[in-house]
Amino acid sequence: MSRERPPFRPNSLSSIELCAGAGGQALGLEQAGFGHECVAEIDADACRTLRLNRPDWTVWQGDIKEFDARPYRGVDIVAGGLPCPPFSIAGKQLGELDERNLFPAALDIIDEIRPGAVMIENVRGFLGAVFEDYRNGLKAKLKTLGYSCDWRLLNASDYGVPQLRPRVIIVAVKHAFAQHFEWPEPNLHNPPTVGDTLYDLMAANGWPGAAAWAEQADDIAPTIVGGSKKHGGPDLGPTRARAAWETLGVNGKSIAPEAPEPGFEGMPRLTVRMVARIQGFPDDWQFYGKKTAAYRQVGNAFPPPVARAVASKLGDALTSAGLVHQVKTVA
Repeated sequence: MSRERPPFRPNSLSSIELCAGAGGQALGLEQAGFGHECVAEIDADACRTLRLNRPDWTVWQGDIKEFDARPYRGVDIVAGGLPCPPFSIAGKQLGELDERNLFPAALDIIDEIRPGAVMIENVRGFLGAVFEDYRNGLKAKLKTLGYSCDWRLLNASDYGVPQLRPRVIIVAVKHAFAQHFEWPEPNLHNPPTVGDTLYDLMAANGWPGAAAWAEQADDIAPTIVGGSKKHGGPDLGPTRARAAWETLGVNGKSIAPEAPEPGFEGMPRLTVRMVARIQGFPDDWQFYGKKTAAYRQVGNAFPPPVARAVASKLGDALTSAGLVHQVKTVA
């Protein structure tokens, strides 16, 4: 996996990003050639992260239930990482009964904007049998709005991310050119191991054990767990996840402020920057806030390489049909 930012495609397409978080999906869209008319996010720290990295972006802070979509009618794509707890197997799976479910708000925004395409990320629990009626209802609603809808479970490791991170991607494309969309093919090669990915960061402060550690960390990472504001502090997940990290020579009980120093002995912890690289962020992407706030943003992010892979295919579909920039954004 490249540790540098991939070259951008020309920004000939426009987008609106909902529930943008720390910008993982927005960054992937940017790399795929989409310019952002607006990115919307409720969390103050995440909004500061977005402004820190992209001061030219319009960042709207608030609940998307209150978002006025009228100025953005006709943008090419509406994308978003809608809250996962309503569908997560780690929660109560209340779905549409969960007050955090923002699919209705997103559908209202899609209805108002009528973009060429839609791209929404969620957890694998969305595909559970208990939500079959909800999925069918979502597809039916999008059909009435003029879209062909499909979803697929994608593993981040298939797109160069050194992490086992399955996520559901929901795609909706206007009927008139839905036939132009194809799902991205998985990479032909496996992603780099955790050791290969993090060796230079682990050795940054002169720890002599970095090379031996990297050799032991010879597999991809388990799924990064971001947690919520109710969660006490930054760690790499529950007992099972920590055990998986331990097999890679990583202490997952907490996040370290710095890489190990020369006198360090034992099992190292990861820093926020290390976790960000495992998520597929380039090293120049900064995260606002102290360790806990920054880690939460990283852990809940959509890996940019996966977002880029899907968005590139959506961009190809839109440009192949010649139906981009249907309406210019008004101030």
